[in-house]
Amino acid sequence: MACEGLESTREAEAFPVFERTFKGYGLPAAIRADNSAPFASAHALFGLGRLSVWWLQLGIAIERINPGNPQQNGRHERMHLTLKKEATKPPSYNFLQQQERFEKFIEGYNNDRPHQALGGKYPGEVYTPSAREYHPPEEPEYPFHDRTIHLTQCGRVCIGRRKINLSTVFAGQYVGIREIADEVWLVSLMNHDLGFFDKDEN
Repeated sequence: MACEGLESTREAEAFPVFERTFKGYGLPAAIRADNSAPFASAHALFGLGRLSVWWLQLGIAIERINPGNPQQNGRHERMHLTLKKEATKPPSYNFLQQQERFEKFIEGYNNDRPHQALGGKYPGEVYTPSAREYHPPEEPEYPFHDRTIHLTQCGRVCIGRRKINLSTVFAGQYVGIREIADEVWLVSLMNHDLGFFDKDEN
């Protein structure tokens, strides 16, 4: 387990932390998270946020618990409870001191506490890094679509004078466009179909 304190839950602060984690420990097969920021966006397609779009680009599956059901991520919630109790109550005077408490907790949690779920072993004894190395995602290819389109920084598909709004979550992404019926087009991001637009949609 690793722990790094941040000033907020903004995506901009989460990105570099996850990148450092992936570089140091490799890529997980999946990430299970709740439906709050920065992991999800309540107003975007499929609840995706920029962070989760990036995870998909890296080949990480996203597992979402149902809203209001923290027990579906029980082990993580239990660890958080212990972390908060031992390292944040009361909070430290400044950010640096708080991070020192986190690091002290991590050392004890990983190497000094036997875990019943691990047969009495320490997490540090059984941990192995992922075999999947981190590499920045490459531009996706859409060989089965009619064309690839680079979305604007507003998250729009621009075809001629037409502008089809998707979401700012997808700003700057490459999507595939495929006509599936007469003047009806499917928009896909990697292996995920985002939706449709037709000749009358602007």
